[in-house]
Amino acid sequence: MKEMVINGVRIRPGQTLNIAIAIARLPTHTLIDLPIFIKRAKEEGPVVLISGGVHGDEINGIVAVKRMLEEDQLNPEKGTLIFIPLVNVYGFLSNSRTFPDGRDLNRSFPGSKRGSLASQIAFILSNEIIPLIDYGIDIHTGGRMISNYPQVRVDFKDTKALELAKSFGTHFILNSPHIDKTFRKEAYKRRKHILVYEGGESMRMDDYAVEEAVAGTRRLLIHLGMIKGDPDPKDTLIIKESSWTRAKVSGIFASSVQLGDSVKKGQMMAKITDPYGQVKVPVKSPSNGYVVGLNNNPVVNAGDALVHIGRD
Repeated sequence: MKEMVINGVRIRPGQTLNIAIAIARLPTHTLIDLPIFIKRAKEEGPVVLISGGVHGDEINGIVAVKRMLEEDQLNPEKGTLIFIPLVNVYGFLSNSRTFPDGRDLNRSFPGSKRGSLASQIAFILSNEIIPLIDYGIDIHTGGRMISNYPQVRVDFKDTKALELAKSFGTHFILNSPHIDKTFRKEAYKRRKHILVYEGGESMRMDDYAVEEAVAGTRRLLIHLGMIKGDPDPKDTLIIKESSWTRAKVSGIFASSVQLGDSVKKGQMMAKITDPYGQVKVPVKSPSNGYVVGLNNNPVVNAGDALVHIGRD
């Protein structure tokens, strides 16, 4: 069987191990580790990474991976599962998307052994994890005050990843070309396929987004033959293009649509008013489509993203 070694530790067939990779120290000299949980079946099969918290303020992803570990239902009969519930420990400690120096881990790949903190962790993932895996699910949320309806983002040119996204089977699959220096792009350069799941918003717990992440992961693992069970297929819409409708004026934003709604071209989706009742500006849909993302901030400025419309 293929040898599997992480941070100098050999994982043998049938083993379940927890490994902590030392990253660095806080200014207080408190050691920061990257905890990794591995479940390897006795029978050879795919190696799948399940990760959360690449952005430290995206709590739903952390909770989703934690729940998969707690419920102990994803025990592979073939292959190996690698769980990393919290990749960006620094961002988590400071309720921040980024590292203390402002760098975004998901724009730091392949990283450097002697670079910034973000670059060092990207280097660890690039050299210790990516070479071992076949597939991955990287769980994210929307940004501050931005909610995403459960969706998988994948580059439609990557036909294998698109197949996996369909088996994951949440509400939407969005065409999302690879972005340079991201975790997903670095894996793809090495012929590995990582799906990006998005659900909910940062710094806000969303039980439904977490449930969809867990359910989709289970469906994917059944599809890969790693666990047994009924895949419980779900209707999924393929979104080939998407764009944000932006505010034309500043003011108080009140949406009349919800995440997941279908909209028609010209339909009024929201209105923006001033604090004095003198200005009322409608926000209309530029096309037929679906609401895949929504701004939850009631106070907006001209140019702010308001409603993310996906077109199938």
